[in-house]
Amino acid sequence: MKPIIKVKNLGKQYTIGEVRQPYSTFRESIIQSLKSPFKNFGKTEEANKFWALKDIDFEIEPGEVVGIIGRNGAGKSTLLKVLSRITEPTKGKVELYGRIASLLEVGTGFHPELTGRENIFLNGAILGMRRGEIARKFDEIVDFAEVEKFIDTPVKHYSSGMYVRLAFAVAAHLEPEILVVDEVLAVGDTEFQKKCLGKMDEVSKGGRTVLFVSHNMGTILQLCKHCILLEKGKVLVEGKPAEIVEKYYNNEKTHSYTKDHSESDIFIKQVYTCDKDGNPQINIGHKEEIRLRLVIGVNNFQQIQNMAVCLLRQDKKRVFTVNKSFEPFYREGANEVTVDFIIEGGLIAPMDYSFLVALNTRTGTITYDWLDDVCPIKVFDDGTDFSFAEGYDYGCIILQDKWELIRN
Repeated sequence: MKPIIKVKNLGKQYTIGEVRQPYSTFRESIIQSLKSPFKNFGKTEEANKFWALKDIDFEIEPGEVVGIIGRNGAGKSTLLKVLSRITEPTKGKVELYGRIASLLEVGTGFHPELTGRENIFLNGAILGMRRGEIARKFDEIVDFAEVEKFIDTPVKHYSSGMYVRLAFAVAAHLEPEILVVDEVLAVGDTEFQKKCLGKMDEVSKGGRTVLFVSHNMGTILQLCKHCILLEKGKVLVEGKPAEIVEKYYNNEKTHSYTKDHSESDIFIKQVYTCDKDGNPQINIGHKEEIRLRLVIGVNNFQQIQNMAVCLLRQDKKRVFTVNKSFEPFYREGANEVTVDFIIEGGLIAPMDYSFLVALNTRTGTITYDWLDDVCPIKVFDDGTDFSFAEGYDYGCIILQDKWELIRN
């Protein structure tokens, strides 16, 4: 099968700090050069160049849903702009075999002075569609976007959410062969995001190609069949989404705490998060268990000794605190004990967390050792029952809820 998108040796270079100079006359230019004759001496134009994309090569088959991921500044949005022909590449080439519709920014392709109705027809015309084709899709677009009351209002008066709803509806319903969507969907509410994801899945099943940029790894895992990881403007790796998402997260450094010795009766010798095999792990799927490994040094065992673990949110407020007697884990004569504190999968909402770990007496009157805000972890959405909107606070605990109808 012939690829619908072919990218070969693609590069995009920008000039850093490029500022458009105000107009000046020839006379003013001469005077300025006499005042500062050495102003630009020794500066090279190349020193201000920056490659946002470099040596990009890949091919995409018709009907594929491809996720493009990477950290901020990796080149994701620049790549989509080049593919959408909004930005010209500095080198290399892009071959597209079909009509492309892109949704990269709020209101992309909309004229602010025109109404929603007029913009629908304008966007359809840009895609090369006949007026009759657009008219047949019109009611479906308006119904999907939920902007019927405002369809004859200039879009400059729309809220950002209305803009996105209409822009996505136009891009998805006017039947392009290639649909390109950036993180702009995060502007919409949760229900509309679900609606959009469902539509993109429907579009792909209809044989059309979708390119999707997102920081929500759960969405990437649910929606995409292929994934590309960008790093510093280059393709680091591509392949199956599960493997690429794991690579994305494991690219970060492992955080752990280690101490060789202490004069205290008991002390925290080492603490880190890991999987069940003991491999360090700091990026954990919502459905996976969270395992905090404690290696406790023992100089003088006493029955009153206690272990405490707190899970902390990003603002360092406690999600919960657990206290456990050290006695059941201690074997007489041992100078070291290793225990795992385990939080079952599906309980902790996708978010960034860290831990507070303490060794004290059960009454709290004596503290042997204390570590605050250690072992940061990222719990990511690996396919929950509901989609997590970026930045929205759902709380930290997802209950296994139980409902009972009393009367009807």
